[in-house]
Amino acid sequence: MADCLFCSIVAGDIPADIVLSNDDVVAFRDIAPQAPVHVLVVPRDHHANVGELASDAPATTATLLQAAQEVAANEGVGDAYRVVFNTGAGAGQTVFHVHAHVIGGRNLEWPPG
Repeated sequence: MADCLFCSIVAGDIPADIVLSNDDVVAFRDIAPQAPVHVLVVPRDHHANVGELASDAPATTATLLQAAQEVAANEGVGDAYRVVFNTGAGAGQTVFHVHAHVIGGRNLEWPPG
């Protein structure tokens, strides 16, 4: 999608601090981290949100979650991290290309804000 920020990052047109990249997903550090570890994991193919991804590409959904687990392990928070999907503007989604936030490295309170 031409005007999608994350599609541009996946294509290499916009620089990012990439921590994982394979045929299916790209993971990069969030530019406004909410914890010591805050990495976004995005599928290479454009899907607006996690519901759309789950319906359109269930195998990619599983791959994205496996990548989130790999990122957590690589970042040293493999036993204490959170994976968050914001779906819709009312839930805080600002880039409408599905992305998992992998957050860790500090105590994560419940309920989240």
